[in-house]
Amino acid sequence: METCSFARIIRLQDLAMYRHKLCSLVFRLLPQLQGFPPLKKLCRDEQDGYLDYKVNLTLTEAKMVGTLPELPQDILMVIFAALEIPDLVRAGSVCSSWHSAYSELRTLGKYKQGQTPCMVYISESDPDDVLSLYSLAEKRSYKLTLPQPAIRSRYLIGSSYGWLVTVDERSEMHLLNPITCEQIALPSVTTIEHVKPIFDDYGDVCKYEMSWHTGTHRGHNPPSNFALAELRGRLYWKAFVFPDTSTGSYIVVLIHNPQAQLSFAKAGDDKWTWLPPDYLYDDCTYKDGILYTVNVKGEFHAFDLSGPVVTMKTVIRVPEHYDCDTRYIVQAPWGSLLLVYRIVRDHDLEPEPGASEYWSTKEIKIFGIDALWNEIKVIHCLRDHVLFLGHNLSLCLSADEYPALKANRSYFTDDNFLWTLGHKNSHRDMGILKLDDNSMEELVCPQLWSNCPAPMWITPDLRKISMMGSMSQQL
Repeated sequence: METCSFARIIRLQDLAMYRHKLCSLVFRLLPQLQGFPPLKKLCRDEQDGYLDYKVNLTLTEAKMVGTLPELPQDILMVIFAALEIPDLVRAGSVCSSWHSAYSELRTLGKYKQGQTPCMVYISESDPDDVLSLYSLAEKRSYKLTLPQPAIRSRYLIGSSYGWLVTVDERSEMHLLNPITCEQIALPSVTTIEHVKPIFDDYGDVCKYEMSWHTGTHRGHNPPSNFALAELRGRLYWKAFVFPDTSTGSYIVVLIHNPQAQLSFAKAGDDKWTWLPPDYLYDDCTYKDGILYTVNVKGEFHAFDLSGPVVTMKTVIRVPEHYDCDTRYIVQAPWGSLLLVYRIVRDHDLEPEPGASEYWSTKEIKIFGIDALWNEIKVIHCLRDHVLFLGHNLSLCLSADEYPALKANRSYFTDDNFLWTLGHKNSHRDMGILKLDDNSMEELVCPQLWSNCPAPMWITPDLRKISMMGSMSQQL
């Protein structure tokens, strides 16, 4: 199959039930395909006729269960575009005509953009090249066989738009789409401002030297030397992949040590570009050539990356929140930016009696920022929206558009730098938090994942990297 890593999810029982499922979907979409406007836009007489039409369709559907009519490919593509990716892949495996519609949909990059986030994780019982994907929409896991180097040997430091950012045992980074198995090497770690290679007698890189300076301080400690695999645990924290409207391709932004500084690389770059002078960044997002960031001091910075020279300005300052572990910038569907605080319960690096973790999330606080960066308001309830927080690009989604999600919740995975790298075998700080009373719900029970690398959220995507430019039109 074209989607190599999904070969394992296609099972006979899945395909046997699929004609019934697609038959139902056809009749739900048929009014739209035949030109009926949305019901709320019809006058009363039109509404009555439309409802009669829907009743007749339901009766017809009941008579045709298990028998999907032959449909033109363009209509099949409209139907397939409304599917979650596992269902889309299964649909493409039913017969040659469906596979043709599926293939053209993939080639054009026009399938449904909104996919329910899934959790990716490693399981101890799986081979080294297998990554598991837990679907919140289906409440089941899939096994994805990925290209080398083995996924178990890598660190996972970011997830955006269907792409994982991974770090191998030489501390080199790759973009990896676990659905398509497409993989792209990023510029070498030795091109990061703070890293220099150390060569052996044969001219091969045997160690790395890492310096400790920031844009404002040269640092009091001398540079440190690290083995090839050791550096990644000291250098990397988070990485993000964003559509780049200026080139129609992508840009990768990295939060790294020392002191959680920023570097970025655009598609085709052979090195990382450092973004001094500030540091201690928690999160970022990118829109229209501007990289918006927030640091632990509560400062929002805007970096203009669209021109030949990068400029930076502080757009707003937020009072510090001293019990906040991590801050997130989230683009809300209604156009605003949200500032989200993750408040943790500290167990003083020793678990309480009976506790399985060192510290845990106890509260989420949300603030809305107006378009002019003049005002910040406390948001006590997200109503029909949900948050996804962790090593992923921070997300705010509508529960109405994603029926599997519970409204007014925060779905979170562990992204604490010291914990994920310093206590690799500790229980992960993960779960679902109700935003109205901060009560906790289990994410998956029983636990499916190994604790290292830490699980993270991903929004599955079948598109190739060359199509990422078109994604910017959807943002």
